[in-house]
Amino acid sequence: MGKILLVDDEMTMVQMVTELFRSEGHEVFPFTNFNAAVEALETVGPELVVTDLYLDKTRAHGLEILQKARALNPPPVVIVITAFGSIETAVEAMKKGAYDYLEKPFKLEELNLCVQRALSYSDAVSENVYLRKQLKKKYQFNQIIGNSAKMQEVFRMVERVSNSDATILILGESGTGKELIARALHYNSRRQFAPFVPVNCSALPENLLESELFGHRKGSFTGAINDKKGLFQEADGGTIFLDEVGSMSQMLQSRLLRVLQEREVRRVGDNVPIYVNVRVLAATNEPLEKRIADGTFREDLYYRLNVIPIPLPPLRERPEDISLLVSHFLREKTHPRTGKPYQITRQAMEALTAHPWPGNVRELENAIQRACALCESQVIQVGDLPMALQRLVSQSAADTVVETRPGGPPQSMMVISESLYPLSYTEAKKDHPSLEPSEPPPSPESLGSLKDFLRDQEVSYLNRALAQTGGDKEKAAQLLGISLATLYRKLSEEEI
Repeated sequence: MGKILLVDDEMTMVQMVTELFRSEGHEVFPFTNFNAAVEALETVGPELVVTDLYLDKTRAHGLEILQKARALNPPPVVIVITAFGSIETAVEAMKKGAYDYLEKPFKLEELNLCVQRALSYSDAVSENVYLRKQLKKKYQFNQIIGNSAKMQEVFRMVERVSNSDATILILGESGTGKELIARALHYNSRRQFAPFVPVNCSALPENLLESELFGHRKGSFTGAINDKKGLFQEADGGTIFLDEVGSMSQMLQSRLLRVLQEREVRRVGDNVPIYVNVRVLAATNEPLEKRIADGTFREDLYYRLNVIPIPLPPLRERPEDISLLVSHFLREKTHPRTGKPYQITRQAMEALTAHPWPGNVRELENAIQRACALCESQVIQVGDLPMALQRLVSQSAADTVVETRPGGPPQSMMVISESLYPLSYTEAKKDHPSLEPSEPPPSPESLGSLKDFLRDQEVSYLNRALAQTGGDKEKAAQLLGISLATLYRKLSEEEI
């Protein structure tokens, strides 16, 4: 049922229509005066306005009410009725945003049906606005996880170019979040209320991809039983995202090049070009320069796509973000049996941090989902992780628990039941000989700087990795999830 504002200068008409609407369960606000109706627009906040076009014989008050109603936020749906119907007034009312137009005399059943359609349309528009707001909120920059310097650089670039219409090429390994960045670019741009159309270019064969992208005319090939709009037309006014663009055939590359140059598409079997206003975002998980050298990718298309490149770092190059991502993945999960939020042991977190993650964020998310499905309590332990991760953890590491704060931001990680050192006391003593087994933990006054403490822990961890790999630095670097050059630099700094 809806809230309806009714405006007509004929009292008999107002009474009859008001009775009809109220019998259907609607909340009705009837007016016969133009000024009173205009004042009520903002105070009542109607979902639907039904207004006579001429409240007197000389002035089209209904068009003024229509214009003022459409200026509200959110705007109500408007139905215009009149006894002085003409094609010109109908066209003018529809151009100004009227949902429908009825000419007197009309049947009450006809008006009732028109009102039902208008209210259904209003509900659909309201839901669409809500969903778009939720999408925009979801893809705001602060919703993308990453505090590392490399990710902050990506965020700064996305923020700078989101409102540009320039073509963007997003570069990154599989699982790094290329589509997430593409959606952030769209939903933070002035095109946010127009469609975002993602296309996986590697998922369709050449002939089908051509029809999907550019559309086709009826009878242009076997099975083309109707005209079909292509995805470029579907994305008109908005953004099209071409994922794995490097997998396109040479023929499709030529057609895409023309779209980028001329901003027009030709449907399969059609010679008439169709203009499209679309922003193109493309992504690839392999260097296109290599494909150019192989002769499988057009160099001129590469330069058209690579106007603004945005490289995404793999997860192994930003290990400091792993704990944030784990917290994010666990934040809204609760154990199905206990109903409590998940926690994770320090040992399990150590394994997650040490893994190189060739599948990047997607692989990490899958590992967390697996752990949640397998753990018997709400505490995720090393044994709940994939076998490849279990091998990375020393058996002597302390099994303390890391907990994510329910409902908190992704950065909120806190440690419970944590000893002073994350290693066992025996290992801690090796690096700190002054600690005797009989001595209590040092008091706060005797503590050194946090920087010194963290350096000591890093030295210990590097030593353990080298011991586990028999001194093989390359294997130790792989085990630690860092480059060999980074390992040599750290060894040199600490003189290990």
